[in-house]
Order: sequence, then structure tokens, then C-alpha cells
Amino acid sequence: MTEQLPAPRGALTENRPLDSLTWLRVGGPADWLFQPADPQDLGDFLSGLDPAVPVFPMGVGSNLIVRDGGIRGVVIRLGRGFNAIAIEGDTVTAGAAALDAHVARRAADAGLDLTFLRTIPGSIGGAVRMNAGCYGSYVADHLVSAQAVTRQGNTVTLTPEDLEFGYRHSSLADGWVLTGATFRATRAEPEDLHARMAQQLAKRDATQPTRDRSAGSTFRNPAGFSSTGRADDTHDMKAWSLIDGAGLRGHRLGGAQMSEKHPNFLLNADNATAADLEALGELVRKRVQESSGHLLQWEVIRIGDS
Repeated sequence: MTEQLPAPRGALTENRPLDSLTWLRVGGPADWLFQPADPQDLGDFLSGLDPAVPVFPMGVGSNLIVRDGGIRGVVIRLGRGFNAIAIEGDTVTAGAAALDAHVARRAADAGLDLTFLRTIPGSIGGAVRMNAGCYGSYVADHLVSAQAVTRQGNTVTLTPEDLEFGYRHSSLADGWVLTGATFRATRAEPEDLHARMAQQLAKRDATQPTRDRSAGSTFRNPAGFSSTGRADDTHDMKAWSLIDGAGLRGHRLGGAQMSEKHPNFLLNADNATAADLEALGELVRKRVQESSGHLLQWEVIRIGDS
């Protein structure tokens, strides 16, 4: 059916398996995978696409479970035409495909503090979409504006108010594709910023299963949050503690496992299917609710047909 879609300059692949594009290495095929050459190519494609065809923008697959039946419609994955990083004054502008870690390092080289991005897996588009945060800082604290292409193919600029940030949430319209973002950062000595990031990495590696196949934190912390998405420090309940308290540290189901090192990390331990991973996650939610009364909410995005 590829001949029924607009003819782009970028790569358009029919029936493309997605398991190799996700950190958990699971997932069936997308009807189509589109990798646009540049923002104009993306806009032209979306403007010519049948509005009835679903569109799913996909980053680097770091917080994603694609179900075994795959995704109906077009998956859009941005690449080299969307990963530029530019610095001017106290602002950093990055393409949506730029990796969070790369943006943090480039900013630090220029004496700008975006160090909170260094240990966040994924790319800038996903970070904006999910109001990513770490060490007390969130995208909402630094974002000046974001650029997106609408489902009709128009390029728009979005303010933080437009995005209505919440905890791990923004109100980006369905089918819109983020293409870039501009952040404002405070100044500091580059060597101090790089030293701080090295400490953050050491702490992460000591406490998280960074060498295993995971998608980062599986469930949101059941805490209080302000309207800007900042954590309320009067609430310190952690998802990992609730999972541990339910006796599920290291628990396995099929090829899926809750990490021994950090029980809020869901692992592909032994050739797991997406069904294994999601079933274990749902088992964890059920057991935690039974033991503590708290119903954990997924932080990992799950999409596609079972």
C-alpha cells in the first residue's frame, strides 16, 4: 500500500519491524516507518497523508514498549536532519533527534547548565513531550519554545503555556511531531558542570541497571506535583519502594524481570516478548495495590496491537 502514501524525499519503509529500534528490543512491525529528510519533507508528507491514517512519532525508543502485533499507521522517526545543536548567549537550541546527553555536554562546554539532561535516556523531542526531569529540574523549568509540525503539515512554535506541562506530561496534540526546542540555562564554569555530570553518571551506574535491556523507570512515583510538573518535596513515596515492599524485586515472568538492582526497572532478561513485559508490569501494579493500596501508573509508553 506504499503507493497510496505521499512520495517523500526521506526513507519510507513498509512493514518495518520495530524491535531493533527500541531499548527493550521487542515489538512487531509498523505498517510504515517514515524517516524524513528535513522539516520541509516532514511537512509535505503530513499535508499529503490521508487524515484517517494514524501517525506515531517515535524517538530513540528508550521508554517504549511496542506490542508484538506492531503499530497500525505511520511511525515517524527523526534522524540526522533533526539533530543539530546551536548555542547563542544563554540559550541552547536543539533538534528533536538530538540526544539529551549530547545537548547537556554541548551546553556544558559553553558554560551553560543543562546538566539535568545528562542522565535522561532519549532525545530532545521525547524530553519535551514527557516534561522529562532529573535532580530537581524539569524541561518546563528551562524551555523557551518548541517547534512542531502539525498533522496538516504546518510548522508552529509552541510556548510552555501552550504545552501545559505536568508531571511526565504535556498537552501536545495527537499526530503533531516535535522538531526542535530552545532552552534557557544559567551560566557556570564548564569544568564544574562536567564534574557534576560525571558524579551524576557514577551515581546512576551504581544504583540502576544501566547495562541491562530496560526502558528506564517503569512506573511513576505516586507523589504530589505542582501545576508546573515539579515534584512536591513533602511527598517522598517512591515506586521502587512500593515494589520492593510487595516482594517483587527480581520477580520474573517469562523472559521479563524486575531488576534486582532497582526494582522499578523492567528488564528484557531472557528474550522476552512485549507481552511478557507488559504482563509482568500489570502483575506488579496488581500486587502493589494489594499490599499498599497504591495503584502505580505506567511511565513507559505502551503502544500497538497485542
